[in-house]
Amino acid sequence: MLAQLLHLNGIDSVVVENRSRDYVIDRVRAGVLEQGTVDLLVAMGVGAGVRRGGLPHSGVDISFQGRRHRIDLAGLTDGKGITVYGQNEVVRDLIEARIATGRPLYFEAEDVTVAGFEATPIIRFRHDGDDHELRCDFIAGCDGFHGICRPAIPVDVLTVFERTYPFGWLGILAEAAPSSEELVYTYHDRGFALFSMRSPTITRLYFQVPPEERIDDWSDAAIWEEMLGRMRTCDGWEPHVGRILQKSVTPMRSFVAAPMQYGRVFLAGDAAHIVPPTGAKGLNLAASDVLVLAGAFRTFFTSGRTEGLDQYSDVCLRRIWKAQRFSWWMTATLHRFPDETPFDRQRQVADLDYLTSSRAAMTSLAEQYVGLPFEVSFESAGLPGAPRRA
Repeated sequence: MLAQLLHLNGIDSVVVENRSRDYVIDRVRAGVLEQGTVDLLVAMGVGAGVRRGGLPHSGVDISFQGRRHRIDLAGLTDGKGITVYGQNEVVRDLIEARIATGRPLYFEAEDVTVAGFEATPIIRFRHDGDDHELRCDFIAGCDGFHGICRPAIPVDVLTVFERTYPFGWLGILAEAAPSSEELVYTYHDRGFALFSMRSPTITRLYFQVPPEERIDDWSDAAIWEEMLGRMRTCDGWEPHVGRILQKSVTPMRSFVAAPMQYGRVFLAGDAAHIVPPTGAKGLNLAASDVLVLAGAFRTFFTSGRTEGLDQYSDVCLRRIWKAQRFSWWMTATLHRFPDETPFDRQRQVADLDYLTSSRAAMTSLAEQYVGLPFEVSFESAGLPGAPRRA
């Protein structure tokens, strides 16, 4: 995404990726795009895929005590909503756009190292048996939580904020038509569950498990029994059952590394922050980061001014911490905790009852769920302005 934004501003870049193209595209990850992220893709000229294959949602359901309660996202946010469109599909669209530019894109790069953050950044790697050395103005560390850029920053420079949750998500991808047109978040005596989808024929489902749970201990039949037991409602609604295509257990944590800049290296996305998936913010925060960074690079290369680069971390962190707070709140409200008391249990039910009966509470959730405003404008990154909604 950053490479495409730079290309649109006539700024050259090289993308170095250690995985194969097929791996990057096929890996199933996030799938809920905020309104602003969809608008950004469209403004960048790479929105054809999401417009063609995305599933727009104007609401979301909160289910507890066997009943679903709809939150009217669009009605509470002047027409904004979310779109279900797999992160792998977003990546596919961006790869195709990158290849169309003719600018360099290296897959399956090996032995990648970064250095020279304080003067002339250098990236070294091997590709197809040849050694490469890139000397560049800046390095954008968009290389994920396990990447090489953040660990290359001196340890005394970064402050790390982290919370590990006492549960994980067992997630499946199932060959089954969605039984609801919108997402369903469920709070149940046995723990949290989530109904989602990836297409008109593929369902994405999750339920809460202990963090050390082994996926091999769960047969497909046992997964469906647990899934249906948690999600089934008093009116008879339940997910459609189908062949399980993928299954895994994902741990849950919150993580922020600050500042997101050291010298001439800038961290973006999962390299700098992780949120629990309950609030669907990870991919969207990454998009927000690179919009800010692209605007800062544009200002630097057109005028030589550095204030955008100097303020990059502070600007991004304002939105990141709001998303962290929302993701923590969603997680704390909808999950069962191993050390909770009967008081905690009744308080959670009361929280959900208030949420689904108060317009003010529903508006607060809706505004955050569809995405808070970006910290910078599209125009700052050389793009047309975001569309207005009645």
